[in-house]
Amino acid sequence: MNNLLLDQIKNYKKKTPTSAKIFSKSLKLHINGVSHNIRYFDPYPFVVKSSLGKNLIDVDNNKYTDYWMGHWSLILGHGQKNIKESIKKQIEKSWMYGTVNEQTIKLSELISKAVPVAEKIRYVTSGTEATMYAVRLARSVTGKKIIAKIDGGWHGYTSDLLKSVNWPFKESESSGVVNDEKIVSIPYNDLEGSLKILKKYSKNLAGVIIEPVLGGGGCIPATKEYLKGIQEFVHKNKSLFILDEIVTGFRFRYGCLYPTMKLDPDIVTLGKISGGGMPIGIICGKKEIMQYADTTNKKKSERSYIGGGTFSANPVSMTSGYATLNYLKTQKSTYEKINSLGDYARKELEKVFDGKVLVTGKGSLFMTHFVKNGITEITNSTDVAKCDSEMLQKYHFKMISQDGIFFLPGKLGAISISHSKEDIKKIIKASENF
Repeated sequence: MNNLLLDQIKNYKKKTPTSAKIFSKSLKLHINGVSHNIRYFDPYPFVVKSSLGKNLIDVDNNKYTDYWMGHWSLILGHGQKNIKESIKKQIEKSWMYGTVNEQTIKLSELISKAVPVAEKIRYVTSGTEATMYAVRLARSVTGKKIIAKIDGGWHGYTSDLLKSVNWPFKESESSGVVNDEKIVSIPYNDLEGSLKILKKYSKNLAGVIIEPVLGGGGCIPATKEYLKGIQEFVHKNKSLFILDEIVTGFRFRYGCLYPTMKLDPDIVTLGKISGGGMPIGIICGKKEIMQYADTTNKKKSERSYIGGGTFSANPVSMTSGYATLNYLKTQKSTYEKINSLGDYARKELEKVFDGKVLVTGKGSLFMTHFVKNGITEITNSTDVAKCDSEMLQKYHFKMISQDGIFFLPGKLGAISISHSKEDIKKIIKASENF
């Protein structure tokens, strides 16, 4: 395997000399040569020149079928015609106002009708900001300080939630994080274990934040029973139930995932697909919750200062988001197609690897796990940590270097409307040769 990896690296370097040259400049200017830690992989990431539909094209003119899809935000593929034309029209008018614009209202009208909890909405420019403000809001509303999250749950780089993200969960995720004693972590899909911890901190528990499908933690759906059990405890405790649907919102259906489980969250955060590939983060909440952010009727000591920022609700992001959601609203067959392709990918990948892998996911999201340490099922990120992550990295790099298929090494894949069954078959064929 090591010799094979060396051959793949040699082949990759031969194919990407211009990327190597450009990335060496990036290393001189940027930390690790990147602006997001996960974008780096050995020996160096290729440099993208353009993208269209399902494909990335690098500076050496190599074409890759993309399953990273802009951090999973491009459900309609790269450069989708409707989105592109909408953005062009807006840019002709301007791309920055710094004040109220009608584009924001149009997008919010769509979201408020599709997401029941979105009685009031606030925009920011990233998912990290959205979860940061959701947590602040929960503390303001309840007067309590502790936030509970999931082992392996990723909610961005906010100091309020940067804990127990990567295995081993007992180790600190970063220096410079203060007050991490105000964050507690609970085991995913383990209701009994989670409730035991939550009861311990109940008196000062402001809220619990959960992804209904654990994204960065392994692409693992939560069980309905687990989410309902956590919600029941939280509401009885007069704490807030926060769902992070930044990945899952508008991914599996037109709207959020939580109504399919008959859940009643107090706050939901959105992002990714809701911006159509442009910077966005969204805090949605019940009126009685969101009113705490009202700066016109509350004095400083009472209000929760959330949202804002120079580029919040900028007209280009609002236009791109509206065009994307409007497309999904009117073309609901999109979901039938991409969810079916995801089912096919998970089934065929497990078949071709014949017990060597488990494939997690839901709908159009899927992730391959090379099993070891006796793992027979994956229900949480601890199970993921026991799988062979090095093998997964090698598997993804092999597809990049030899097959023209791009997964960010070690991460899950997202299927867009631009993908076809033939594209999934290519993954299967590439897997047969691994």
